[in-house]
Amino acid sequence: MALPARKERYTFADCLTWSENERIEIIDGEAVMMAPPSSIHQEISVAITSQLYNFLEGKKCKVYPAPFGVRLFERNGEVPEDVDTMVEPDISVVCDKNKIDKHGCKGAPDLVVEILSPSSLRHDRLVKLGLYQRAGVREYWIVDPEYKSVQVFMLDSNGSLRISEEYGRGDVARVNVLDGCFIDLGKVFHE
Repeated sequence: MALPARKERYTFADCLTWSENERIEIIDGEAVMMAPPSSIHQEISVAITSQLYNFLEGKKCKVYPAPFGVRLFERNGEVPEDVDTMVEPDISVVCDKNKIDKHGCKGAPDLVVEILSPSSLRHDRLVKLGLYQRAGVREYWIVDPEYKSVQVFMLDSNGSLRISEEYGRGDVARVNVLDGCFIDLGKVFHE
């Protein structure tokens, strides 16, 4: 898969012209290719998504697995040519239905889950952590398939995402932004 014609600055308008099969994020106008996820990545994604879906059934919040475009910094009145950051979190939970449109999410989801892969370690731990913090994502999970662990970051009163909990394979992880929601990590990480 190759990027469309090279440009100095990509926008969401460019994304709308690309094939749905291409996994490309744009961050501050730069296109970032994403490798196809591994089978273990997909198994973890389905296990977490299904538990969130079951909990959220009939509630106002909704869960959206990738591919799902999130325009973190888009403001009302902006057109696609104005938007230069669009990411595809592995899992997003959005509680404000006004943020959802036909292209995905406009603004920060309430919860974002990223599942690490060898090619995404730096991107998820540094770049995306910074983006999600700047956008005001309230809770950010980094799931590590290799170590069978989850790090939970919460947005503090100063607007910083800080580690609040760490969980392992046998734990039940609390979803802080969803009152009463817990994820059984025994069903997420297999032997």
